[in-house]
Amino acid sequence: MPAIRFEPSHKCESTAARTGAVHTPHGAFPTPCFAPVGTLGSVKGVSPQQLDEMAASLILANTYHLYLRPGHELIAELGGLHKFMNWPNPILTDSGGFQVFSLEHRTKVTEEGVEFRSHIDGSKHLFTPESVMQIQAGLGADIIMAFDQCVAVPNSGKVFEDAMHRTHRWLTRCVRSKTRDDQALFGIIQGGVDPELRIESTNYVCGEDVDGVAIGGLSVGETKDEMYSTLDLIEPHIPAEKPRYLMGVGSPEDLVECVARGMDMFDCVLPTRIARNGALFVRTGRLNIRNAKFANDPGPVDEDCTCYTCRNFSRAYLRHLIRCEELLGYTLNSIHNLRFLLQLMEDIRSAIDEGKFAEFRQSFIAGFEVRDHEVRMRNREARLENVRRRKD
Repeated sequence: MPAIRFEPSHKCESTAARTGAVHTPHGAFPTPCFAPVGTLGSVKGVSPQQLDEMAASLILANTYHLYLRPGHELIAELGGLHKFMNWPNPILTDSGGFQVFSLEHRTKVTEEGVEFRSHIDGSKHLFTPESVMQIQAGLGADIIMAFDQCVAVPNSGKVFEDAMHRTHRWLTRCVRSKTRDDQALFGIIQGGVDPELRIESTNYVCGEDVDGVAIGGLSVGETKDEMYSTLDLIEPHIPAEKPRYLMGVGSPEDLVECVARGMDMFDCVLPTRIARNGALFVRTGRLNIRNAKFANDPGPVDEDCTCYTCRNFSRAYLRHLIRCEELLGYTLNSIHNLRFLLQLMEDIRSAIDEGKFAEFRQSFIAGFEVRDHEVRMRNREARLENVRRRKD
C-alpha cells in the first residue's frame, strides 16, 4: 500500500483547477491547500492549538534546520516530529536543499552530495541523497522531499541543465534509499524557466517511483509571467493521480492563479513574515497596520474575517502592539494572515466544487490590488528570505 492516497474530486471545466484529498497516516487534508511553515518545528508566533482552531490541516518543517538543532536523532528518540511538536495532523518536511544551496560560499557540490558549513557555528557537514532520506526518516513526517540542487536566478542555461540532471540522479538514489513505508516521497522538478529543461525534468520525475510531484526553482526571482507559463507548460505532463506541490508560493494572487494551473499544495513563510512587519491581508490587497490612519480605528482588520484576531481586537490595538514591538502583535497578525490564506483556499475549493471557479478567479484578481511598490518590496523580501533562511 502507498504511504499516501490522493483522491481527486472535482475539476474546473475551463482551467486546470481541481479539488481532492490527500490521505496520510496522520489524517487527510483537502486540496488545494496552503501549509503554514514551521521551519524549526514551530510556526513562528502561533501555537499548535491556534493552528488547529484556524483549520490548518498540513504544516511544513525544515530538514536542514532540524538536523542542526536539535538533531533528528533526538527527535526520533522522543517519538518523532508529530509528538515532539504536539501536532497530530499531517506534516511535510522539505529536503533542506534550498537552505544548503542558499549558503553559497559555505558549500561544495559534488556528485556525492553537498558539503557545507553550519550557519550557526561553522561546523562542517555533508548532505547526500541517502543521508537526507535518513534524516527525514528520523523526523517522521508523512510527506518527505527528495534532495535536489537549487540554482539561483538569474544564471546560465548550462548551470540549470547541470543542476537538473544532478537532481535527477539524486532522486534515483533517494528512491533507492528510502526506508519507511509510512512516508510518501515527492520528487522535485527543476530546470529554471527553460521550457525544454522543464519538460525533460517533469518526464523524468514522473517516471520515477514517487508518490507526488513537487515543483521547485520557482518564486525565486523569475517574473510572475515566467512562473505561470512554466506551470502551464508542465501541468499536462504530470499524471492526474499524483498530487502537485508548488514550493514556496504564498501570495494570495499567486495561490489563485497557480490553482488555476493545476497545483494542489502550497507553502510559504510570507504570511507570518509580513505579519511581524505589520502587513495584513485583506480582500483588496495588503493593509499596513502601522499607518497613522489606524491609530483610532475601532474596527477589525477585516469585517468579513472570522479569525480570532478580527473577532476580538481593533485595528487601533494592533497598530499599538506593532509600534511598541509587543510579541502579542506578531501573534495576532500572524493568526489573521494565516487564516486569510486558509479561508481563501476554502473559498477556492468551494468555487471549484460548485463549478464557479472561473468567476471566482476573475472576481478575486480584479479586486485584489498588487501595487508596484509591493511588487518591488516582494522582490526585496525574496532576496532577504535567502539570507533569513540561513539564519532562522
